[in-house]
Amino acid sequence: MDLDEIREAFAFFDGWEDKYRFVIDLGKDLAHLDDAHKTPANLVRGCQSQVWLLTELRGGRMRFAIDSDAQIVRGLIAIILTVFQDRTPDEVRTFDIEGLFAELELIKHLTPTRGNGLRAMVARIHQEAERAAA
Repeated sequence: MDLDEIREAFAFFDGWEDKYRFVIDLGKDLAHLDDAHKTPANLVRGCQSQVWLLTELRGGRMRFAIDSDAQIVRGLIAIILTVFQDRTPDEVRTFDIEGLFAELELIKHLTPTRGNGLRAMVARIHQEAERAAA
């Protein structure tokens, strides 16, 4: 699913309950990380749930593998991956992710701790993009 399809799905659903189920469904197709990668070094700090992030720069493009132990977070990860996967470090750093969150009304409908966790994931991805660009 690409970003336009996610936007269309969010526009299609009337209530947040349906959007919430859609986000959870997005996470169901997300690949799980092998337990060997679920280490403290890969853990994203600031998330209510456990979230692990692996990053690789291949051919000038960022590749991410992200996993969580929470269904809703896995869905949020799927949205983040749709935006950032296979992008250059500069594209990752300059994409208006907060604007997308506002457009989809994600932060508005998440608990404050989930919202902070979502931002922590993005901050870690931005850090990785900064490192890759250096």
